[in-house]
Amino acid sequence: MESLALHRKYGSSDRVVSHCKTVAKVAEILAEEFNRRGEQVDVRMVVAGAMLHDIGRSRVQTVMHGVEGSHIVGNEGVDRKVVEIVQKHVGAGISPPEAKSLGLPDLDLIPSTLEERIVCFADKMVDGDRVRPFDGEVRRFSMKKHDVPRLLNLKKRLQEELGEDPEKVIFDKIKGTG
Repeated sequence: MESLALHRKYGSSDRVVSHCKTVAKVAEILAEEFNRRGEQVDVRMVVAGAMLHDIGRSRVQTVMHGVEGSHIVGNEGVDRKVVEIVQKHVGAGISPPEAKSLGLPDLDLIPSTLEERIVCFADKMVDGDRVRPFDGEVRRFSMKKHDVPRLLNLKKRLQEELGEDPEKVIFDKIKGTG
C-alpha cells in the first residue's frame, strides 16, 4: 500500500500508523454508507486521506502537523484531494484568523468537501487506535478550550447529509463486523 510506504519513508511511529489505519476504517465505513444512500463520495480518496492524515506527526507534534503533512504528501505527488484532506483534518477545522494566531499559514483549514468532513469526523471518533464515542472528543475539546460548537456542527452537518447519526452508523458497522 502506497500510504504505508510513505509512512515508512518519513519515519512515522507505529502508534501513528495504527491510529491512521483505524481512522481509515472508520472513514471508509462512513464513505461507503454515504455512497449507499446515493451521495457521490470518492472512497479511495477518503481512505488515502485518512491513512495519511497524521503523516506530518513524523516531523512535528503540534497543530502544525496538518500543514506539514500536506507539504509531505504534496511533494510526493499525491492527489490534491488527499493533500487537502491531510491539511484540513486538524481540530474541527481552523479559520484563517485562527490559523494566523496559531502561527500557521493564512489559510482556510476548515474541511469543506464531504470527503474532508468524513475524515475529520472519523479522526475525532478514534483515540489512539480505539474507536470511541464522539462525546469523548467533545469533552477533550472543552478541556482544551477548542471550538466545541464547530466540532458539534461537523457532526450535525454529516448527520443532516447522511440522514442518520454518523456515530451510530460507525458503531453499528463495527459491531456487525467485529
